[in-house]
Amino acid sequence: MLMPYKKKTVALLCLLVALMFFAAGCGTSGQKGKAPETGGPGGDQQAVPAEPVVLRLAGGDWGFPQPYTRYARGPGNAKVNYIFDKLIEKDEKGFIPWLAKKWDILDNGTKYVFYLEQNVKWHDGTPFTADDVVFTFDYIKKYPPVSPVGIFTDDRFLHEVKALSGHQVQLSLAEADPNFFEALSSVYILPRHIWSAIDRPDEFTAPEAVTGTGPFVLTEYSKEHGTYRYEAFPDFWGPKPAVDVLEFIPVSDSVLALEKGDIHIADIPVDALSRFENDPKFTVMQKPGFWGYRLRFNMEKVKEFKNRELRQAFAYAIDRQDLVNKTARGAAVAGSLGVLPPDHRWFNPDLPKYERDAEKAKKLLKQAGLADKKLQYELLVGEGREVRIGELIREQLADIGIEIKVVSTDMKTRDARIAQGNYQLVLVGHGGWARDPNYLGTRFTGGDRGSWADGTPGYYNPEVERLAEMLRRELNENARKELSMQLQQVLAEDVPEISLYLTTGQVVFRNDIHNGWMHVFDHHETSHNILSFLKRS
Repeated sequence: MLMPYKKKTVALLCLLVALMFFAAGCGTSGQKGKAPETGGPGGDQQAVPAEPVVLRLAGGDWGFPQPYTRYARGPGNAKVNYIFDKLIEKDEKGFIPWLAKKWDILDNGTKYVFYLEQNVKWHDGTPFTADDVVFTFDYIKKYPPVSPVGIFTDDRFLHEVKALSGHQVQLSLAEADPNFFEALSSVYILPRHIWSAIDRPDEFTAPEAVTGTGPFVLTEYSKEHGTYRYEAFPDFWGPKPAVDVLEFIPVSDSVLALEKGDIHIADIPVDALSRFENDPKFTVMQKPGFWGYRLRFNMEKVKEFKNRELRQAFAYAIDRQDLVNKTARGAAVAGSLGVLPPDHRWFNPDLPKYERDAEKAKKLLKQAGLADKKLQYELLVGEGREVRIGELIREQLADIGIEIKVVSTDMKTRDARIAQGNYQLVLVGHGGWARDPNYLGTRFTGGDRGSWADGTPGYYNPEVERLAEMLRRELNENARKELSMQLQQVLAEDVPEISLYLTTGQVVFRNDIHNGWMHVFDHHETSHNILSFLKRS
């Protein structure tokens, strides 16, 4: 179903896009316009405008792209990020100014004053002001979005947000928090003049629901077909869009689709790289290992998973490198039992390796008093590659006498079952592994029990609790790094979950269509980063 835009909105968009396309020097990204043609009898030359740059990517439905109706995974978040801005953004090195052009940190980190960009317009032409920022923080407290930012929905932490002027906002906190900017980078600013009348944001899918200040305007969306179309917003306040149109279309074979020109960027398996490496219009880019698979234990549902020796036996029985070789074609790195990936800036390399050792695993089962017990568990997995990973894990655990039944379902059903606690063992893959290690505390000291991503049901370790709380409060970077090293050590010894592997591999793109792709400092996916689509000096 196409987005039902009102006639007035469509007319405005058409006018804006037409002006954008026919402006001099508009919308080029490694793609030049035609040569000037000779004019009338006098021989005057008239410049022919450049063709609009249309960039196509693989599609799939990730929800209606506003903060309350998108799906709670990276692609869903990215679809929102093209439309809505935040106060700060991320680049290759760290956090950068965005809607907030600068800020002051006062009172030992408990007060922030943000100076906002001026002359910013919402997509409907309404000026953006500090009142929109104040409204947004009040609104997300009352109506937490799909992925709520905990510290900003808690009155005990966020004491006050107030406008000091039309373009100046002050946030007052209960205490300094080293993860303040990480949290702030997840808050999309909403237009007060639209959302103040909305009391069911999870049902808000009218055309005005996707009015942002961002570089792109949503012009089409089909849930049924998993297609999206965005057009560059000509009045965007920031770096100009490097492409004129973004289209997300369904593809069954991304390698073939890239080869045929149906899409312009795709992850390519190692054994298919030769089809692109010698073609000058394609560029190969290496991906960091920030997206991975993990095996989770539900210690509430299966009490014997509280036994550390049993969890360690799992770790010794599962050959993570074998999983890399057989299911990732070598385009991955084996995970660490300390959870943080090898490419993380604070990775601890001096941890127990848990290399495959079936005999040691059997001894651990004996120590746990489980050697003579029939151990049978259900392993919940998603589809595709996850089924193969699950089957290999089943075979490897069979060698130490543990029987596994692999149950496959679609991703959304699997994620919902995790959030409900309806599983014994579960395999889940996702990104975000390179974030600040504070997420280790969220994952292993409770977390959001209604989220598929956070929490470990039934797990409790007082040392993990202590270190995670210290890490959450510590402001000194060197001290935080040391705490994260210690926390990884404790987790590696206790094995509350098993990090299987982190995917690396290559992404290949058409450089004659667009060549501005980049990775931010803590994420693996170029297309999830708005800077990939903007002209940067």
